Amino acid sequence: MVLELMTPSGLLLRRDAIASGYDDKHLLRLVKRGDLIRIRQGAYASSVVWKVSDEPARHALISEAVLLQYDDHVALSHDSACLAHGGPNWGLDLRAIHLTHFQGGGRATAGLVHHNGSCHVTDVTKLPTGHWVTSPARTVLDVATRHGVDVGVVVADDFLHRGLTTLDELRMCHATRQDWPHGLAVRLVLDLADGRSESVGETLWRGLCRRMRLPRPELQWHVYDHNGVLVGRTDLAWPHHRLLGEFDGKSKYLRLRLQGETIEETVMREKAREDRLRETTGWQMIRVVWADLFRPEQTAARIRRLMNRAA
Repeated sequence: MVLELMTPSGLLLRRDAIASGYDDKHLLRLVKRGDLIRIRQGAYASSVVWKVSDEPARHALISEAVLLQYDDHVALSHDSACLAHGGPNWGLDLRAIHLTHFQGGGRATAGLVHHNGSCHVTDVTKLPTGHWVTSPARTVLDVATRHGVDVGVVVADDFLHRGLTTLDELRMCHATRQDWPHGLAVRLVLDLADGRSESVGETLWRGLCRRMRLPRPELQWHVYDHNGVLVGRTDLAWPHHRLLGEFDGKSKYLRLRLQGETIEETVMREKAREDRLRETTGWQMIRVVWADLFRPEQTAARIRRLMNRAA
C-alpha cells in the first residue's frame, strides 16, 4: 500500500508514490477518504499525525517535507532552524519554512522563504535525517536579525541554557558579519543573553525589567540557612532590595512535579518551599505569571512597591 511508503514521522512525497507505481488519482482518493492531508505541493501527511500536531509540530513536518524535496544546496534556517534545534517558538513566524541557499536565494514562494547564502563551514550542521540546518550560533543571529531583541534573547537564552552554543561562539559568529543589517539588535542580544534563565517566561521578565528601567535582577539566586545548608533557589532576586522573584508558568509545575505527584501536591510543595525561603531570608517574594508580562506598567509598579517597602 502507498501508506507503507511514509516516513517514520508520517510524511509521504508524491514522487515516491509515483515511483512505486501509484498515480495522482490514487492519492486524491486517499485524501478524500481522510487517510492523507496535502500539506504542500508534492507532499502529504498522515491525517492522524497531522490532526494531533500543534503548530510547531506541523511546521516541523512541513520543514521535513521541504528538505526531502530539495537538494543538498540548502539549509533549514531562521525560525525553522530554531524549531529543528528544539528551541522555543515564542515570537516566531511559523507561517512559512525558511531555507538558506548556499548559492542564490533571496526570494519568497508559496509557504517558503528563500534566504541568500554566505554560509561559513561553521554556520551549518546536519540533522539526524542527514539534511543541513544552520548551526545553533548562526540560528540565534538569524532570528535576532529577523525578529529583534526580545525574540533573539529568548532563543539565545534557551540555546545557551541547553548547551547548544556559547557566548564565545555567538560573538565569533557575529564578528564575521559586521555588515549584516540590524547589527545593533544583534549586539544587544549578545549583551543581554544569559543561559541561566530556565524558561521563556524568565527571559521575558528580565526584558520587562530592562524596558521599565528596574534594577537588573540576579538569576538563580541560592538561599542558605545559618548552617550553610541550601534551602532553595529562586528564578530572580534583587538582594539590595531584599526581594525574591519566581515566575509561575504551567510548564514550571510540570517540570517540578515528582513521579506519582498530583499538580495540587506540587503546588503545595512549592508553596512550602516559598515559605522556607521567606522565613530564612526575611525577604519578600513576588510571583509573576504570563499575564503579568503583558501588563508591564502594572507589574513594574508591583515590583517597585515591594522594593520601596524594604528601603
